[in-house]
Amino acid sequence: MSFLFDAGLNTPTLIALTIAALAFYAVYTALGMFLEKQERDKRVDLVTREREALRRQHKKELEAQKAQGRLRDKPQGLLPQIVEALNLRQVFDAETSRKKLRMAGYRLEKHLITYLGIRLITPFALALLAYVYAPLLFGDDLPANKLVASMIGGLLIGYFLPGIWLTNTITKRQQSIRGAWSDALDLLLICVESGQSLEQAINRVSLEVSSQSRPLAEELQLTMAELNYLSDRRKALENLAERTNLPTVKSVVTAMIQSERYGTPLAQALRALASENRNERMQELEKKAAALPPKLTVPLILFFLPVIFVVLIVPPLIEAGYI
Repeated sequence: MSFLFDAGLNTPTLIALTIAALAFYAVYTALGMFLEKQERDKRVDLVTREREALRRQHKKELEAQKAQGRLRDKPQGLLPQIVEALNLRQVFDAETSRKKLRMAGYRLEKHLITYLGIRLITPFALALLAYVYAPLLFGDDLPANKLVASMIGGLLIGYFLPGIWLTNTITKRQQSIRGAWSDALDLLLICVESGQSLEQAINRVSLEVSSQSRPLAEELQLTMAELNYLSDRRKALENLAERTNLPTVKSVVTAMIQSERYGTPLAQALRALASENRNERMQELEKKAAALPPKLTVPLILFFLPVIFVVLIVPPLIEAGYI
């Protein structure tokens, strides 16, 4: 132990350790940048494939498949066959599931098939786990009624678990979009006032906000693709509001649709919406700031006051000889 302590205080050893730590940090930073670039390229590739699918649908004029957002090629494998054989599309309301998956960022048909298969498998898997592990947790003499109750609880949890996961994913995605929407709206206003078309403005805004919110950048890129390939521009804008399901986005989409229909100045409407959105954002921040004092009361009582009491009381007790 003394040898290690002496080696730790040796100057060459400290220099070598410092260089090794800096080298590790440099490699870690480079690896993080590389992984981030790979994730961004993957997202861009996903949006590009969705754009190509829209172009194929537009050329073939498959309006029914366009409305459902399906790709031309159906997924192959055992899971799609099980979904079709058990008619899970009607059992689990595939259209509602498809809309929620789009809101969560999963737009391909294979994502829907996987989600329906998970909704079928998860209840039985958790029920089986409850059957196996319930006797281990509560003892081998577990009554049969409690074992059945455990299995029923596993079934219920497995039935609701995929929906809870999907809802949480949608919530996180909406929070990311909501956090960057104010800046995106200001940039959109600047682009429109500078004379750019709606497609050019959306493309520019999507590039600028990609570092702040990838979900918003993906939605804007997909909207731009739909504006280019769909015959009904109104439908492309309505799809943006449906995928995000945010009131602020819906208000902007309504302003765009009215501008397209009646020829009203879009910049004027965007300026009013941007001002209103900034005010709402400021009010939300003020509301969060006003809610901090009640939330800090319990941590102050539990963690800060005991420390203060110890600092004030212990020294006199030590001087008096009680400690």
